[in-house]
Amino acid sequence: MTNSYENASSPAFHLGQLSRPALAVLGREWLLHGHLQDRAGMPLYLARATREDMETLAIDEWMLASPIYSLRMQQALRFEGHDVPTIFKNLQLDIGAPHQFMDFRYRITDAEHGEFWLAHCGALMDVEPMGEDFVVGMCHHIEDPTFDATAGATNPRAQVRAIHRPPRVPTDRHPHCHWTVTIDPQAEPVAGHSNLEAMRQSKLASLPVVTPRPETAPAGQPDYSGDFDPDFVLEDLSQPALVVALDEFAVQSHLLFRAYLMSLARRIGEDDAMALGYRTFVGLAGITAERLTSAAGLLSHDAEAVAKLLQLHPIFHPRSYVDLRVEVVDERRVRLAVWPCPALEENDLFTWLACLDQGGVAPLDAIVRAVEHRARCHPVDTRPGEARAYEAVLDPDASPSPEPADMTLVRFSTGADFRFRPS
Repeated sequence: MTNSYENASSPAFHLGQLSRPALAVLGREWLLHGHLQDRAGMPLYLARATREDMETLAIDEWMLASPIYSLRMQQALRFEGHDVPTIFKNLQLDIGAPHQFMDFRYRITDAEHGEFWLAHCGALMDVEPMGEDFVVGMCHHIEDPTFDATAGATNPRAQVRAIHRPPRVPTDRHPHCHWTVTIDPQAEPVAGHSNLEAMRQSKLASLPVVTPRPETAPAGQPDYSGDFDPDFVLEDLSQPALVVALDEFAVQSHLLFRAYLMSLARRIGEDDAMALGYRTFVGLAGITAERLTSAAGLLSHDAEAVAKLLQLHPIFHPRSYVDLRVEVVDERRVRLAVWPCPALEENDLFTWLACLDQGGVAPLDAIVRAVEHRARCHPVDTRPGEARAYEAVLDPDASPSPEPADMTLVRFSTGADFRFRPS
């Protein structure tokens, strides 16, 4: 086990080979990856719809995903419960609240009462330049039902209510917003989304939840079953617990993308939804690849670095859902193959891999160009047992590829260039 990512190019690589510090760095990047999905996908829908339509899509998306992944994370890190501390633990492990970029702070009064506030809200920094209507849309219209849906997964009578929130008055007001969470036994239970059961029936939502394997004397917390810690950081978890958490971060991202495509298809039809999903894939995968290249120190412009990047990218995790195998063929070629797995067995097209099948290799090109702008991908013949196979070629004589327009679109978000502080 190492503090770096030097073993990540191995065909037999798995997250358990990484150290606690390496996993914690990767975990923050994966949380931000999930959060940035809407920065890639929502502008594409807004180009053909109204702001109000986009808000409704975002509400459906998060209400379909967060109740499922919240309960999965509770089970995975053994903190199942029905109280405010459980709700707050969920928020600390939610792609909607990536650490530092969404700087949540917490205070517990008792089991049924608490508060949280944002010392920094990266989402607000993205939206404020767009004007007050967009701020109200995010901080009022979207957050009211989605906060309740997330908290309601833990306790249907949990209510999340604002003390204050944007638009900011004065314009530099801090904290950016402040909320109470109350469990009221007399309150009407939060109603789940009408399509939530359909989401639960997916192969993705039904993946077995893995808990950290026992160790004799692990460093760090083996799970999050202890008291709520308002200053929790990923480094607090043990190495096995971090492996489990990262797999669930990847599940969260897949669920959110699935919810996005499902909700889009009901509005604009499946073909158009998949076209937007493909472009979302290109933009998000490319930005995340750039960030991972920097975070993991993949500074060499060679096949080893390409293989490491593919192994570390959250699009291809958890391996229980996306069975990806990566092999360095030679100094200029990397082979990647997808084996039969649940991501290929869904009863619809609402997955990253289906987008790849439908649209071609541009998302893979967006990933590998983060290491070398002359790298290109193409399909290759499968070997026995494989379902899909591709090759990334680093051709020193090729022209550097330009940045895809859908990556440039994501750069509107301050999250694209956000730098995490060491924890």
